Amino acid sequence: MTIVETVLVFALIPLAIYGVITLLTVRPKATRIPRYRPGQEWGYAPVWWSANPAGLSADHHGSAESAAAGSTAKGGARGNW
Repeated sequence: MTIVETVLVFALIPLAIYGVITLLTVRPKATRIPRYRPGQEWGYAPVWWSANPAGLSADHHGSAESAAAGSTAKGGARGNW
């Protein structure tokens, strides 16, 4: 192997691979939409999120009132099942 072939294999090919990875990494940052910054006007409608959509109903109560009203759920930290 000549010196030129050695440089091509051990230097230029890895540099080309790193260059492609760099371009793929930087490209989304250059083409993305502008971000919201604190203090800017918020131009979107408010969205409420709940992990449990059934928990949004008006008759849902998670207090001692529902437990005293005849709840049949057992268990808890004491391990009484």
